[in-house]
Amino acid sequence: MSSVSNAFLSEQEVMIRESARRVANEVVASTAAERDRSSAWPHDEIRAVAELGFMGMLAPQAYGGSGLSFVEYCLAIEEFAAADGGFATMMHVHNSAAHVLRSFGTEEQMNSFLPELASAQRIGAFLLSEPQAGSDTAAIRTTARREGNSYVLNGSKQWISNGSEAGFALVVAATGDPGSRDRFSLFIADPKEPGYQCLRIENKLGQHTAHTAQIQLDNLRVPAKNMVGEEGRGYGKALSLLSDGRIAIAALSIGIARAALEAAIHYAKEREAYGKPIAELQAVSFDLAEMATQVDVARQFMLYAARLTDAKLPSIKEAAMAKLFASEMAEKVCSAALQVHGGYGYVNDFPVERYYRDVRVTKIYEGTSHIQRLIIARQILAG
Repeated sequence: MSSVSNAFLSEQEVMIRESARRVANEVVASTAAERDRSSAWPHDEIRAVAELGFMGMLAPQAYGGSGLSFVEYCLAIEEFAAADGGFATMMHVHNSAAHVLRSFGTEEQMNSFLPELASAQRIGAFLLSEPQAGSDTAAIRTTARREGNSYVLNGSKQWISNGSEAGFALVVAATGDPGSRDRFSLFIADPKEPGYQCLRIENKLGQHTAHTAQIQLDNLRVPAKNMVGEEGRGYGKALSLLSDGRIAIAALSIGIARAALEAAIHYAKEREAYGKPIAELQAVSFDLAEMATQVDVARQFMLYAARLTDAKLPSIKEAAMAKLFASEMAEKVCSAALQVHGGYGYVNDFPVERYYRDVRVTKIYEGTSHIQRLIIARQILAG
């Protein structure tokens, strides 16, 4: 089943999508079920994917990256998500770290870190959320105290994708007084330094490939030159790229939903009941039609939002809409795909059981569905 008609994509976009699909199928999909069972970190898969440029998709070519457009990036994320939602989450977080550095880093910072991020010699992580600060990021308690030519960071970070395997960490910490407008700053930290400790890797419902960690920062020293942007402006910089992340999560949701739909179509054609394939039963065929419609509609709006980003046009509302619709759609489609499989969908002999578990978190991370509705409401009411 085609992901999107070539008629609406450029030759370059088609090439990126097809290349990502081929690599995702050959390298990632073949080991996805076993990694889901073992929660193993995909060392070999990352190396193979990095050699083809997919770990540096948003890094400029001058620094060893692929320099893809945001549309091309989202097309690739959809393909990897169709192979393994957890792997796609790991890739997205890693590529997002390079995206932040490309957008706001100094020349020295980009020269120092982007080549190793693009080649996946360093895995990127973003330390934003805390045990008491999820959607309410203004409640962040991690502090950064200036000492000579360094900042000393202290605090706890929660729900950190790639945190246990990271070689490059972007950390949001408070440098200003509580209640001040320009309170938070953004730092590049080295997880290999003393003071960065992974306390635990969470046991999760799904996306077992994407390790999610609790990180403790205990007098972690960061060179002052590793501050990204100006002091007190890090929170704003982090927020400015959240819209891009929401569009990418929409693409990821669509990838998982598409995989579930394709599995349901294949099963419905093979499984017989009452002397014929269940795909010929009107109830089943109508379910498949509804699922296909929802996936395609979500994709078209996701691509629209991604093209706004490439054109540097405002996309806060559209990004929230894309993420909200795609993630809500994907959970419904994966549930419907499991239902088409009947009892077989409930056991891990068939991949729809994994898709169903993996897709649930898309309604939570990068802003919950309630947060997306809040953003959309504020945008439309502001006129």
